[in-house]
Amino acid sequence: MHVFGLEMKALGQILLVGLVLGAGLPVLFAAGIRSLAWGAGGTTETSAGGPAAPHPLGRVLGYLAFAVVLLAVVLGITFIVASGFGKELSFAHVFPTIVDKA
Repeated sequence: MHVFGLEMKALGQILLVGLVLGAGLPVLFAAGIRSLAWGAGGTTETSAGGPAAPHPLGRVLGYLAFAVVLLAVVLGITFIVASGFGKELSFAHVFPTIVDKA
């Protein structure tokens, strides 16, 4: 029974990572696109048909979302390349570093 519990825990972790990276990054990217649209204003945002006022916060949130997505992609590529060279990506410090495998 102990092995079954460990398997369920591992499957839960895999599911969580899959949801965050598999669906979370595209959702974050879409939220960034929507934030940029809100930040630019436009005719579709008002019922009166006139252009809406731009929202600077929308642009900031959009660019922040894009930065997080770009950081995740760069870290993923770095992880793959480091593994190919027999290294590993370490998060022991604040910034990720490439170290020799132990």
